[in-house]
Formats: sequence, structure tokens, C-alpha cells
Amino acid sequence: MEPISVAVLAVMLTAHLTVSIYAYLDAPEYGMEARRWGLLSFVVPIFGFFTYLFEREERTLDPSEREDMFSDGIFEVHESRTDDTPLAEDTGEYKYGPEEDEQRSE
Repeated sequence: MEPISVAVLAVMLTAHLTVSIYAYLDAPEYGMEARRWGLLSFVVPIFGFFTYLFEREERTLDPSEREDMFSDGIFEVHESRTDDTPLAEDTGEYKYGPEEDEQRSE
């Protein structure tokens, strides 16, 4: 076997083991099973690790942060678009909820 092939194989194996160990050690911090994600990252090399990263991202989203992301009066507009032209003028009078449904039906 050529030395360059051995070097490439060693780098690939090291990277593979590194991401598997990372998933194993990092999973408990997000309330996930370390053994399952470490094994998945090891058995299914690329897909398993990226699945772990996406699942971890889902667990870090705080529901209270979602409310802060949208701000443009009565419409939900992502914070990255708040400098655009407003869709409607917010007068503070809009308070639509279940209790207003009952009032309208009467």
C-alpha cells in the first residue's frame, strides 16, 4: 500500500472517530442518549453525525425566543425583515383571541 493512501485512510479514520466521540460526549448536554448518538455517528458515518447535529439544534430552540423573533404588529415577521416596509400599522387595538370569537357569534 502506498504511503499517501495510508495517510489519507488514517486521516479519514481519525475524523470518523472524532465526530463519533464528539456526538457521544456532547449528547448528554442536550438531554439526548449518548450511547445511541455515538453509535449512530459511528455506524452511519456522515449521515449519522449530521442527523445528530440537526436533532441537537431542534432541542436548543427555546420557545420563548420564538416569540421575540417575530415583531411587526399583528403580523408575524421574522426579525431579519423588520426593517422592511411594515405590512400594517400597529395601533395596539388588535387583540384577537378565543374570547372575541364568542363575542362575534352572539
